[in-house]
Amino acid sequence: MSEVTINSKSKLFGTMPNGDPVYSYELKNNNGIEVKIINYGATITSLKIPLKTGKIIDVVLGLDALEDYIKSYEIGGSPYYGATVGRYSGRIKQGLFSLNNKVYQLDKNLDNHSLHGGNIGFSQRIWEVKKITEGINPSITLTYFSPNNEGGFPGDLEVELTYTLSENNELSLQYKATTSEDTIINLTNHSYFNLEGPSETVANQDLYINSSTVLETDNENVPTGLLLRVDSTSYDFSNAKKCPEKIDTSFVLNKENKIAASLYSEINNLKMLVFTDQPSVHIYVGGENDDQLTSKEKIKYQSNSGICFETQNYPDAPNHSYFPNSVLKKGGTYLQKTVYKFEIY
Repeated sequence: MSEVTINSKSKLFGTMPNGDPVYSYELKNNNGIEVKIINYGATITSLKIPLKTGKIIDVVLGLDALEDYIKSYEIGGSPYYGATVGRYSGRIKQGLFSLNNKVYQLDKNLDNHSLHGGNIGFSQRIWEVKKITEGINPSITLTYFSPNNEGGFPGDLEVELTYTLSENNELSLQYKATTSEDTIINLTNHSYFNLEGPSETVANQDLYINSSTVLETDNENVPTGLLLRVDSTSYDFSNAKKCPEKIDTSFVLNKENKIAASLYSEINNLKMLVFTDQPSVHIYVGGENDDQLTSKEKIKYQSNSGICFETQNYPDAPNHSYFPNSVLKKGGTYLQKTVYKFEIY
């Protein structure tokens, strides 16, 4: 860690209750886009975009201090601001799944279900910084070792995540993982985006989703196993329309178009395109910021202050044989890539 923390673009972000330091790392491309990442939860805390007008917009929600990020997981309805989510993002019904004729019980942390890795997921872990590159296309690679039975998941899991900021204004997230025994895995990033800045609402921004179907869910938002057509429903974003005030839905991505989703602000002439190799994107608007938490610039976030594009496998896939495979075999490698590309008009 000492080799990277003396880097001119890193600084102490805070100290964990046990005394472990948490650092913030900055990547900046030659177009002036700047992203900040902390090694607590491999979390994106800031993503600043310079507009043609000269104004600079921070397009992700976040908190002022490490203490607030830690506290955010201790209150009800944890927002997971900017965090890396795992071992399994989304809900797993009753925290149960079967693998190789053995039933595993995971942590239950939402109603009677497991959500986003359980009580203490990857979002609350200290990641090690493996590598930082500067100059053209700067990047940072972080790693986390998840021991066997952490959260109830089988196998020692070694995870690697590389953030790269390209000169084409793309922030790419490349995940890699290996396991000591067969396990399940589903990683994603939980950033809340707002192309007009965290003090504004996303309600006036245009949302496009390259999807014809969504996952049907029960009254606890757990997939039933059925897919529903979005035609002539409020879930049809095949033609861009205004962001909903509230949504918590998994969209099955069409394969014929490389763009998974997009968000556009007419006010700032700023567009974000989402690309992924994952089968779905979970769209989330509606989280409330607790008054105990200090948001960036002391802004009081509202339920529609940001929108999440959680590119991932289907929630509860281990319990539906016809959902995309979520099993990582011993000797195999989990690979995932998602890109957020910014177009400034």
